Amino acid sequence: MAVRTDPLMPACVLVLQERAAAETLVQNLEDSGTPLVRVVLVAPEQEGAAESGRLKAQPIDSVDLLNPNMARSRRQRSMSRWLMPFGFMAGLTFTQITTLDTFARFGAVGEALIGGLLGLGSGLMGSYAAAASVPSENEDGVRILRNRHNEQFWLLLLETQAGLEVPWQLVQKVRPQQVVRLSEL
Repeated sequence: MAVRTDPLMPACVLVLQERAAAETLVQNLEDSGTPLVRVVLVAPEQEGAAESGRLKAQPIDSVDLLNPNMARSRRQRSMSRWLMPFGFMAGLTFTQITTLDTFARFGAVGEALIGGLLGLGSGLMGSYAAAASVPSENEDGVRILRNRHNEQFWLLLLETQAGLEVPWQLVQKVRPQQVVRLSEL
């Protein structure tokens, strides 16, 4: 199960050549007293989730910030919370204000209820369409990171408490190939 975090927490992903650099950095951050909310190590494809060090490596698709499908699903659920009730009320209202008798055999209440349920279904379909059409702010960063993962680099996700930055002096000591900040958590 993916862990959801506070939207104000800063996160960055380091692209590293080897696992040892990730282990060293995490140890240095802990020694310096940097409060890390979440640390996730993603192994390259051919390495899999090997257990050779202190950090447990995870597959890239299990990390919510690095999986566009998880982000889209989260957006869809969020949108459905307000689109479905709105659709129900719109369907109910539309049935009442029009003179259409499509479901008249179910009586006035049944007809209104069926109209509301059809509106509810429309709201659900709308949440899927809207979630698929709205790109995430992190889409470019995630695409870059997934490409680096495919190029057999290690990814280290570091998430700190709100208002705290990762000590960049410690990060530079491990010489990351690339650092990508993720703005939307």
